[in-house]
Amino acid sequence: MSMFGTEGGGFDMNALLAQAQAMQEQMQNAQTELANMTVNGSAGGDLVRVTMTGSGELTEVLIDPKAVDPDDTETLGDLIVAAVRDANNQVQALASAAMPQIPGMPF
Repeated sequence: MSMFGTEGGGFDMNALLAQAQAMQEQMQNAQTELANMTVNGSAGGDLVRVTMTGSGELTEVLIDPKAVDPDDTETLGDLIVAAVRDANNQVQALASAAMPQIPGMPF
């Protein structure tokens, strides 16, 4: 009797392959769903706002004219980075919620 046979509660390769195929389909569906979602990030009390797709593509940056100081472009850069980081954190949360969970896998 083989330890990989199906007799006596052994390992069933067909069932494992079917589960892997189903998981792959769920992941593809989740990725498609994420690509169609958008999130908004902001910084500086909405002085800088960004829009990002659920798949992480930056699609829009809106800058309030009050945030533009020609003598302090460094702060504007920091606000843009913070707004993108905010949107990216939301994308990460969406991805975590949308992806199928695999028992025994730490994600």
